[in-house]
Amino acid sequence: MVNQLENPLNPYVEFCKEFQTVVLATVSQDANPYGSYAPFIMDESNNIYIFVSDLAAHTKHLKDTGKVSLLFIEDESKTLQMFARKRLIVDCTASLIDRSSDEWEKLADGFEESFGEVVATIRNLGDFNLFKIVPQGILFVKGFGQAFNK
Repeated sequence: MVNQLENPLNPYVEFCKEFQTVVLATVSQDANPYGSYAPFIMDESNNIYIFVSDLAAHTKHLKDTGKVSLLFIEDESKTLQMFARKRLIVDCTASLIDRSSDEWEKLADGFEESFGEVVATIRNLGDFNLFKIVPQGILFVKGFGQAFNK
């Protein structure tokens, strides 16, 4: 049963705070699906940012299609019922952030603050890209018969 939330972003934001990485579902130009993951940060407007390498297939897919679905899912060790794990599925658009922009520098600083010294190294590698991921639709499943969308 799908219900409309009064404020659907509240559970989305709170649930996302439990994670440092997100599962990515991308698709190639020939419609081949691809699953992966990436560390992320979120801004005050609830947009998500990922910092990914050109060596990863998902980066090419994001550049080619600008589409991604995100999955945040409750840890198996924390759930009582494997068939009803709490999860959030977010359909999104993705846009590349210009590496020469102030926004890129600010976000790279944010990644370094969140994930430490490794970011100081990878931010200087030319094959790493920052993407802004903007939610278009969400489905938040809290358990059996407890699904909410926007």
